[in-house]
Amino acid sequence: METTASSSPSSRCSYSYEDYKETADWLLTHTKKRPKVAIICGSGLGGLGDLLEDKTMFSYKDIPRFPASTVPGHAGQLVFGKLQGCECVCMQGRFHFYEGYNVQTVTYPVRVFFLLGVETLIVTNAAGGLNGAFNVGDIMLIRDHINTPGFAGQNPLCGHNDERFGVRFPCMSDAYDQELRVLARQTAEEQGCSSFLQEGVYCMLAGPTYETIAECRALQMLGADAVGMSTVPEVVVARHCGLRVLGLSLVTNKVVMDYESSDRANHEEVLKTTQHRAQDLQRLVSHLVAKF
Repeated sequence: METTASSSPSSRCSYSYEDYKETADWLLTHTKKRPKVAIICGSGLGGLGDLLEDKTMFSYKDIPRFPASTVPGHAGQLVFGKLQGCECVCMQGRFHFYEGYNVQTVTYPVRVFFLLGVETLIVTNAAGGLNGAFNVGDIMLIRDHINTPGFAGQNPLCGHNDERFGVRFPCMSDAYDQELRVLARQTAEEQGCSSFLQEGVYCMLAGPTYETIAECRALQMLGADAVGMSTVPEVVVARHCGLRVLGLSLVTNKVVMDYESSDRANHEEVLKTTQHRAQDLQRLVSHLVAKF
């Protein structure tokens, strides 16, 4: 019997190589597409998947062992197709700790992508701006990350290591590919996006609460430029598998740093900002992918 997302994937503490292979083989059987690039879309950024041509789409609930996305702004489907002539697979909706999923389930799709033959992972997210020089609507190229759940032992590579995916102790000092960042900057210049393109360090917190003022101040001291609730676990697993990674954060709000401020972070504001800047981000990614 096939195990689907409705079988409480969050209850799984770990997955075997055979589990990932079952999902990958099912997808390879149901589509002739053979993607080299995978794109994970953040909140409100699923429109990237709509740009794909000659599409084949699968609802997460129909894919064996695949989790289900429960967050507004995440459509919950896997889209195969061509973006500017490049074979891609796009996740319209990702998975988060705050949905009740464990770290192995949050990262499940990445190893499936590896088994599909994907070589490059592009991750996008909506993030709060910690850097005072950043403006709402800026796009930040992720140079590095701070994995706060990892500080508490929530690392997706904990447990048995399967050498078919990667080594026991993978390096993370080069998690975000420098050549891809240079290419992204060149593409941004060509597409008229350079005026709102930044570069910095992304910090992940587990959520679902937005950050306290004290937490924001602490994260600034740690060197974080933007903060969100996703991305890092997928990047860790992708690098473990040897995939090249490019990360893009859309700054949807500036974090609250003043106890006298009446500003309050909320998800509606996040989605509203993504609608305003989504087309620019889509244009940047699509023209970037064309150069791969």
